[in-house]
Amino acid sequence: MAEKKVFNLSNPVLALPRPLKRVVVVLLDAILCVLTVWTAFFLRLDEWVPLYGDPFWRADLAIGVSLLFALPLFITHGFYRVIFRHANTIAISFMMRAFVFYALAFGLVISVIGISGVPRTVGIIQPILLLLAVGLSRAMAAYWLGGAYRNILERLNLPKVLVYGGGVAGRQLLNAMTNSHEMRVVGFLDDDPRLQGQTLNGLRVYKPADLAKIVSEKSISTVLLALPSISRHRRNEILSEIKAAKVAVRTLPSVTDLAQGKVTVSDLRELDIEDLLGRDPVPPNHDLLGKTIANKVVLVTGAGGSIGSELCRQIAAIGPNKLVLFEQSEHALYQIHAELEQRLETQATELIALLGSVQDKHHMTEVMTTIKPDTVYHAAAYKHVPLVEHNPTEGLKNNVFGTLTTAQAAMAAGVTDFVLISTDKAVRPTNVMGASKRLAEMVLQALAAQTTPSANTNTRLSMVRFGNVLGSSGSVVPKFRQQIRDGGPVTVTHAEVTRYFMTIPEAAQLVIQAGAMAKGGDVYVLDMGEPIMIFDLAKRMIELSGLTLRDQDNPTGDIEIQVTGLRPGEKLYEELLIGDNPQTTTHPRIMRASEEFLTWPMLQDKLETLQQQLADADPPAVKQMLQKLVSGYAPATSGNKTNGAN
Repeated sequence: MAEKKVFNLSNPVLALPRPLKRVVVVLLDAILCVLTVWTAFFLRLDEWVPLYGDPFWRADLAIGVSLLFALPLFITHGFYRVIFRHANTIAISFMMRAFVFYALAFGLVISVIGISGVPRTVGIIQPILLLLAVGLSRAMAAYWLGGAYRNILERLNLPKVLVYGGGVAGRQLLNAMTNSHEMRVVGFLDDDPRLQGQTLNGLRVYKPADLAKIVSEKSISTVLLALPSISRHRRNEILSEIKAAKVAVRTLPSVTDLAQGKVTVSDLRELDIEDLLGRDPVPPNHDLLGKTIANKVVLVTGAGGSIGSELCRQIAAIGPNKLVLFEQSEHALYQIHAELEQRLETQATELIALLGSVQDKHHMTEVMTTIKPDTVYHAAAYKHVPLVEHNPTEGLKNNVFGTLTTAQAAMAAGVTDFVLISTDKAVRPTNVMGASKRLAEMVLQALAAQTTPSANTNTRLSMVRFGNVLGSSGSVVPKFRQQIRDGGPVTVTHAEVTRYFMTIPEAAQLVIQAGAMAKGGDVYVLDMGEPIMIFDLAKRMIELSGLTLRDQDNPTGDIEIQVTGLRPGEKLYEELLIGDNPQTTTHPRIMRASEEFLTWPMLQDKLETLQQQLADADPPAVKQMLQKLVSGYAPATSGNKTNGAN
């Protein structure tokens, strides 16, 4: 703190005009000449000699000689043209030459010729002292002024930013950024007319409507949203206003995401697509959240995936007796297990990590009978559309027969609730992945509807269907962000592709609540809000990064959007319902669908045929069987459009 105050004192000095700075340095050197002569007398006579009055006029003579030689030599050798904090070896060599001339001249007069009353040794001692004094003064100035000067320059050259929000979060953010080496806050934006035009912590508060003008005048690069408590809808409105100013936007998380205490620079994050959704999550029903989890044994398959891992986080927070993570990928299992271990340090929940495949009937049966879970969330699936399209055999084995194996093992072990994580791509699918997920739904519907005495229908089987989740593997959002960082182009498959989006935490919460409503065979559909056009999403992400779209209307823009063509099996538009008769539930974001399915005896025969075709590696026969089994399945082919797919 003391060092900071010392450096702050240098700011007025650095602000002086250069001629005045030179006068100050000349006066300093003159004082050093006086002091070094005085010190030389003391060293020679072993007593302090007064600098004025009789009988000590002899010191005054020596001082006069020193000033007569030193100042002209220093001036003619460029002492006062050198910016000492930037001095190099050449400048220092000129200065040393000046001192050599000075030492010779002063020594000649004082030591060789001599002045009455002045000891001759002063002619040797004083030049050495003057060299040390001047050198030390320059070194101190270089350290003091040079460091401060660099700090000032660095601060001036930092990107200028505005903080949107003059509340507590905005002021805390300003304090946190006082010594930031990344950006410099130059003002506030706030909607409150009482603050506009005022100063807050020494910075002016501007009207948001004047943002474009301020950006132009002050070269603003970024706006920092310090509005953690506003609704997502209001945030979306603000972002629309900022977009026209062509500045990048960074934001603080919501109040619930911020740890208690002061806001820090590290809390700032890049704008995520959830900030653009324009709707706020509905608060969860805690009775539904805890019904199938609290104080129970819960197993999650695909625990290392994007949905599976978030389910595990939400489940762990509710407080089960035991949480079992079942995952095929060792790396993914290690990551989620390590994360949850830290989260559960203060909880009594037992955490178990199991490696294995849901296709392994013997292993799944052993796990279910040994662990005896109360609730199973089946999130294990291959879900990347183009990959499954090119690997249909493995996709069907995992998504259909893996689901069948896991469900039957759960039923045999007396699991109370079994919830399948499904997808909107199961509705009138144009790809193998969607067809496989619809067939997995049909498997659970058929098993739940069994009426034979031997059938174990004590397990409530249900499925939850929803669209894209933000941040999942394969999500367009991180891909677009990286493409923007790389300078473009941003690639979309079709100018009219639209998708539903939901945040992973909201989706996981709704899955848990939907599963708690199940009576058996239920198909739940999550309300995903309004679909978003992917092209518009890409354009908006470019603009909110402070860049401009390069197109026909703006050929000099920063980033281009390229349309690459639909991928195999990709649809233009996604749907959530096969029929048109959804039923409401007690939760405003959860609907119950009524979907047709085959009875178990009929479906079982066809599944056995499909399994044999998979074993025979007969893709054409497999796709034909899928078309017979899955209503509305129309494989995308060249020149054929189904639901907008090519």
